[in-house]
Amino acid sequence: MTTSAPAAVHPVIDRRHRSATLVLGCAATLLVLMNYAAPAATLPQTAAGLHAGPAGQVWILNGIALGLAALLLSAGTLADDYGRKRVFVIGLVLLAVSAAAAALATNLGVFLTARIVQGGAGAALLVSSLGMIGHAFPPGRERVRATAAWGAMIGGGLTIGPPLSAILTQWASWRLIYVVVAAVSGLLVPAAAAFLEESRSETPGKVDVPGVATLALGLAALLMAVTQGRTGWAGPEVAGLFAAAAVLLAAFVAVELRRRAPMLDLALFRRPLFLVSISGALATGLSIIGPMSYLAALLQVTSGFTPLGTAGATAVWTGTSVVTAIAGGRLRLLGRTQLTIGLAAAAVGELGLLGMAAHWSWPHATVGLVLIGAGSGLANAALARLSVESVPAGRASMGSGANNTARYIGGSLGVAVSVAVSVAVSGAARSPAVGTDAMLWTGVALAAAGAVLAIVLRERNAQDHRTRSMR
Repeated sequence: MTTSAPAAVHPVIDRRHRSATLVLGCAATLLVLMNYAAPAATLPQTAAGLHAGPAGQVWILNGIALGLAALLLSAGTLADDYGRKRVFVIGLVLLAVSAAAAALATNLGVFLTARIVQGGAGAALLVSSLGMIGHAFPPGRERVRATAAWGAMIGGGLTIGPPLSAILTQWASWRLIYVVVAAVSGLLVPAAAAFLEESRSETPGKVDVPGVATLALGLAALLMAVTQGRTGWAGPEVAGLFAAAAVLLAAFVAVELRRRAPMLDLALFRRPLFLVSISGALATGLSIIGPMSYLAALLQVTSGFTPLGTAGATAVWTGTSVVTAIAGGRLRLLGRTQLTIGLAAAAVGELGLLGMAAHWSWPHATVGLVLIGAGSGLANAALARLSVESVPAGRASMGSGANNTARYIGGSLGVAVSVAVSVAVSGAARSPAVGTDAMLWTGVALAAAGAVLAIVLRERNAQDHRTRSMR
């Protein structure tokens, strides 16, 4: 593909198929994020059932992120080239089978394998669903509202997953949430086959095998290094994984520069709008997803929260993000402006949580959590829109893959940074509460940096438009 390709004429798709695309795409995204977040509230019970130690518990939480981050971009390219509906249905089937395997797992190895496959299935569903929505809805207000609804499902899944998992665990078993995921995935397969229309790029390319292999392996090594590092950064295994990631990702860049039809056209990084999409997703993961994910665990240590209580606190910010993401689709703002406002609001909200670890106050904390939720909702809606707008016509799934890859890498790195800062400062000050505040300050700094970068790139994009118009 090339960034200079002419824009494709947008297809005419009847309202029934358009509605089916949005409903099924949003349902699958909600299910993926619900499944992603499910173990957060039931980690002790899951670990006990699988006889997992501390290192195993880290992988129970993060195994799915490995499959997601490693395969998002590759799945997006395959969806654009070989059919978004086809990749969507394959993703549903894989999610159903792997969720059933997780429900039946009797040891940690089987469970983690199932979770990694779930991550790959989730990658296929996320990129193909947003790609189908970008194809079905023409540029303009309809697409803005449709992508905002899709973005809201990210917060919706994170809101539903932990409390539903906790409730099902108290009622029966931690395994039941995976039975639900498998059953819903299976029910969506015939609906997708019957109601979705196939779509693909008008200029499909061949499978970029070297690109897929080097990127997937490089991202897998990076995520394994980050995950393994949470139990200790000084080991030779962690250093070896980081080195392997650097070599493989450098090889990916070299491969893509030499191919006529690369999986990821590196010339896209000259586009300010694409850089806003990628850097904004990375900043969202680093500054919001990372700190807030770890804060949920810290609340159980510093404030004596139960798993269900922790899920309730988390639901305040994720639930708010659902509402603001949908509302964001009705705002007449440029995507990059909305992203900047979202990151700034999240930074202010994290400032509002300072001191809460030592003296939790629901009225005070709720204000901070709502602001963080409002910011992340605006950011999610803006990023869904930017991932489609920032790439050439016909490459919406690839754009979604690149954007979500940055988001999940940012989230994993954000958790790693949060853990490192919290542990280091807590040890030095001999106070977990002080460590939690240091982690929140780090999140504020990262969110502010992301907002400033979005402003800089927004101005550069405007300047490029002015230059082209003068010509």
